Amino acid sequence: MISILFRINKRNILQNSIFGVMHLNDIWQEILSYAQGISAWELSGLIFGILAVLFLIKESIWTWPAGIAYVIVSFVVFWNAQLYGDFILHIFFLVLNIYGWYYWIKGTKGEESSIPITHTSKKRSLIFLGLTVLGIFAFAQFLINIPSIFEGMEPASLPYWDSTTSILSVTGMWLTARKKIDNWYYWFAVDIIATGVYFYKGLYFYSFLYFLYIGMAVAGYLAWKKTMMNQSHSKA
Repeated sequence: MISILFRINKRNILQNSIFGVMHLNDIWQEILSYAQGISAWELSGLIFGILAVLFLIKESIWTWPAGIAYVIVSFVVFWNAQLYGDFILHIFFLVLNIYGWYYWIKGTKGEESSIPITHTSKKRSLIFLGLTVLGIFAFAQFLINIPSIFEGMEPASLPYWDSTTSILSVTGMWLTARKKIDNWYYWFAVDIIATGVYFYKGLYFYSFLYFLYIGMAVAGYLAWKKTMMNQSHSKA
C-alpha cells in the first residue's frame, strides 16, 4: 500500500505496484494450495455454517440443528488454530443453539403459529451494548493469561480481536435465539472482523465463510424487516 500521496516519483509507484501484484499472487497461490488440501473438518464447517445462516434468513427451525453441527465441527478447527476465545465461544453457541431451538418451538403465545420478530427496546439495547464492551475487555484479559492459568497451554492468538468476535457473537446469538432483529447488527460487525482475523490466521475457508456472511447479514436484516412490516399490517 502506498502511504505517501504527494512528492513521490513514477519509479517508486511502479515498484510498489509490482511488489503489490507479487504479494497478491503469493496470497492467491497460497489460497489455491490450501483449498486443495482443506481438511474435512473445515469443509464441513463451511457447509453447515452457510446452511445455518440461510435457514436463519428464512426463519426456518432448521437453522438450529445446522448450527449445532457447525459448532461441533468448529471445536476441532479452533482448538487446532489456538483460537481459544472462539473455542470457548462455541461452547456458549452450543447451549444457545439448543435454547433457540427450544424457544422457537415452545415460545409462542396464544394463537401465534411462530415467534414474531421484534425490536429490542432502547434501554435493553444500551444494556446489551455496555455488557458487550465490558465483556470484550474482561475476556481478552482471560485469554492473555491462559498460559499462567492452564499450565502447558500455548498463548492465545490475537486475544483482543478474538475476544471482540467472541463477545459480539454471544450477544448476537442471544438476540437471535430471542428472535430480535437487532441480532443482525452484531452479526454484521462480527463478520467483518472475523473475515480479517481468519484470513490472517490462514483459515481461508473460514475467512471466506465469514466474508459470505457479511452479505448474508444484510440480506437477513432486510428479510426480517420485511417480515416485521407484514406482521404490523396483519395486526392493523
